[in-house]
Amino acid sequence: MVSGDDEPGGKALLRTLAVGGKNYKDVGSHPRCVFIPAVMNVKGLLIDLDGTLYTGNVPIEGARKTLACLKDAGIPYRYVTNTTRQSRREIVARLDDMGFPVLEELVFTPATATNIKMRGHSCYPLVSETLFEDLGGLQFTSMSPEFVLVGDLGEDFTYVRLDAAFRQLMSGAELVALQKNRYWKKEDGLSLDAGPFVAALEYASGQVATVIGKPEPPFFRAALADLGLSAWEVAMVGDDARADVAGAQKAGLLGVQVKTGKYRVGIETPGAEPDLVLNSIAGLPEALGMQAGDKG
Repeated sequence: MVSGDDEPGGKALLRTLAVGGKNYKDVGSHPRCVFIPAVMNVKGLLIDLDGTLYTGNVPIEGARKTLACLKDAGIPYRYVTNTTRQSRREIVARLDDMGFPVLEELVFTPATATNIKMRGHSCYPLVSETLFEDLGGLQFTSMSPEFVLVGDLGEDFTYVRLDAAFRQLMSGAELVALQKNRYWKKEDGLSLDAGPFVAALEYASGQVATVIGKPEPPFFRAALADLGLSAWEVAMVGDDARADVAGAQKAGLLGVQVKTGKYRVGIETPGAEPDLVLNSIAGLPEALGMQAGDKG
């Protein structure tokens, strides 16, 4: 891990790390500076959205400039998100409204992955109706479904809906979670995500959910295949130590932790030891040996 102002003990740092087959040194000292390498040798990137590029509807400072720099440098990337409150079309429109370069085929979501993986199967949907357009290959039913499909419903996670899903599980349906994030960052603070409700259904039914999105390796592999790159050639950049960093590393990628969004100092995630830590995505061009331009 390349660290900085959270390094315990206030001791000077000097370490050599191998990234993409090359070594670099990180030299620095506690407490004011976050030190990043001059070059991180990767050929492509997977980039998280909420908490990494923006919070709410506000872009994180330097995020748009970073993406412009990646484009100028010819470094390919894909947006890899666990968002399950919006369809891919809505996510694209939101990114466009905030001034981010985006095409629909660049965005990977748990819903679109589920539509491929579970096409033709019957499901009881515990998901936002806005996702139905991304799940057109599934058959929604309350009559003996094969699966119960859970996404983030926010305030629509009512007792009645959870109890109906529980009854389907107890009647033989299998539990599938689009994602299992514990919480996410809104403009006014942290809020529960789908994970706690998935955990409640697991506990009540005795099942263990099949998870589609991050941190599951197949989700990362789908994005890698689209990039046409091997895992060791790509870094995942995100604010979630478990889903983004540890998940990517489990799939063979480098994990880059940004200290924005849901990141919290002192909250440890077992198994999450980032290859690189940045104050925000604005520091990514320098880590890649580039200099960001003046626009955005």
